[in-house]
Amino acid sequence: MNLFNLHTHSYFCDGKEEPEDYVKQAIELGFHTLGFSSHAPVPFENNFSLKEEKMDEYFSTIRTLGEKYKNKINILLSMEIDYIPGITQAFAEFSKAGNLDYTIGGVHLVRNNEIEKLWFIDGSKQETYDDGLQKLFNGHIRKGVEAYYSQIREMVATQKPDIIAHLDKIKMHNKNRYFSEEEGWYKDLVWKTLKYIASESNCIVEVNTRGLYKKRSDTFFPSPAILEQVHHLKIPVTLSSDAHQPQELDGYYDEALKLLKEIGFKELICFNKKVRIKKRIN
Repeated sequence: MNLFNLHTHSYFCDGKEEPEDYVKQAIELGFHTLGFSSHAPVPFENNFSLKEEKMDEYFSTIRTLGEKYKNKINILLSMEIDYIPGITQAFAEFSKAGNLDYTIGGVHLVRNNEIEKLWFIDGSKQETYDDGLQKLFNGHIRKGVEAYYSQIREMVATQKPDIIAHLDKIKMHNKNRYFSEEEGWYKDLVWKTLKYIASESNCIVEVNTRGLYKKRSDTFFPSPAILEQVHHLKIPVTLSSDAHQPQELDGYYDEALKLLKEIGFKELICFNKKVRIKKRIN
């Protein structure tokens, strides 16, 4: 299998090491492509995103690495861009600013239009998820999950990201406490979202391994059941580890590739600069 990773975080955002360390590790692993995707700036204080004043340095650093290692690996420049309606900057503006090779869109903060605060569904602390659910949705998990998937669909419709990150991230801190992924209403929400992606966009769904190797999820993002629906709807997929450290670049890749082959996927989507290319799953 030709290995690659399009979802990588360095010390420019919430990753741990300088970008060149990831490049060296990717070469050691035999990767043909490595895409950097720092969290795009958001207009409020946080500890995870790229600072706006560091954007040019980030763009320049990745492009310089691309030139330095061009005979060994294909280095791509991207951003993982949060979509929060009415708050975050348009994806196209970030893409233009950095001449990005592709964009990754994700929802980490869910908005309830009636309340100014946001529900942070990511991070390492389950308590943050629980607290946000109570404060923004009065503990009504179905309302919170509906808002999450609605935000995903709105992101697809208005921002048109190349890749949708960790589609069912909403499950991570749930741990089967508030809802079951087997409940009819949840399945309906996922199917509605997938049908929209399939019929109204050219988006790629990311198979994200981070939840498993960080032991924050029992399955990939998205789950095997959702991936079967993705395959049925002929939505293209890519494989990424969402690495925050160099040693995470190929985390759970073997298991993910085995699952994808069992479901019936024949290929993954990668990029050569801005051009989508198909990589066969061996």
